[in-house]
Amino acid sequence: MPLNSLLQAFKFRDKKPALSPLRMAVIGAGRMGQFHLKHLSKNPSVTLSGIVDSSAERRESLARKYKTTALADPSALIGQIDAAIIATPTSTHRSIGGPLLSAGISCLIEKPLASTLEDAEALISAATASGAILQVGHIERFNPAVMEAARHISHPQFIEVNRLGPYDPRVAEVGVILDLMIHDLDIVLFLVGENVTRVEAFGAKVLSNHEDIAKVRLHFAGGCIADLSASRICGA
Repeated sequence: MPLNSLLQAFKFRDKKPALSPLRMAVIGAGRMGQFHLKHLSKNPSVTLSGIVDSSAERRESLARKYKTTALADPSALIGQIDAAIIATPTSTHRSIGGPLLSAGISCLIEKPLASTLEDAEALISAATASGAILQVGHIERFNPAVMEAARHISHPQFIEVNRLGPYDPRVAEVGVILDLMIHDLDIVLFLVGENVTRVEAFGAKVLSNHEDIAKVRLHFAGGCIADLSASRICGA
């Protein structure tokens, strides 16, 4: 369900359905990339047109498994696909996604969108200029439980969120806010639907060079307050 929900952004413009399968590629074939490959391969609305990964062994193996083309350079996809899923390290999102978006290729980029505000704005500008669709992989907003809860929530006054987990060196290049809390920030903003007027936040480094535990309080224009806690040192 989450993937199908996300694909609607790629498949429809002005509510007109695509007349042929969407040609898609997956860039980055790690854990998340392979998750996307598994589900794209089962979707009859999609033609898997390529797999890009820095590991020749991995991309060739997965290309054989999913009967598609293995590529080392994302730029080779330009002119060959309609949309791409980018599941590479955050620091590479701008360099990979920028040229594709500029070429009119819609992109679902795994969260976090970028390492810096400048990179994020560059990606948005590239999509805006070409008319391509840019979506961040906040799949938890499409969680059936969240979608059902949204039907019953109107003008919330207080929200408390706790997301706790063990340390994962795989995402040590970003802090716990961009790693974990970003999901809850997206969901809270979605549920409240108002502008944030004030932010209070603090965090601490424990196992990485970024914050590994953080607490945030958001004040909204309508009076709602949201307290969010995130930790990736539980069980460490």
